Amino acid sequence: MAVTSTYQVTGMTCSHCVQAVTKEISALPGVADVQVDLAAGAVTVTSEAPLTDDAVREAVDEAGYELADA
Repeated sequence: MAVTSTYQVTGMTCSHCVQAVTKEISALPGVADVQVDLAAGAVTVTSEAPLTDDAVREAVDEAGYELADA
């Protein structure tokens, strides 16, 4: 069963930002799809199982951006 979660990411300003965040989150185990809404700073992730916030935060950090606190 797929799980969809949306995260707020700060610091994204261009298509390169979108590509970097998408690449890093897509590399997480079980991730099936990543959609980035640049204008809203939102990243919607569909995965096979729930992802931990720490895993998503680490991937976003690796891309050079910051996961906003919930």
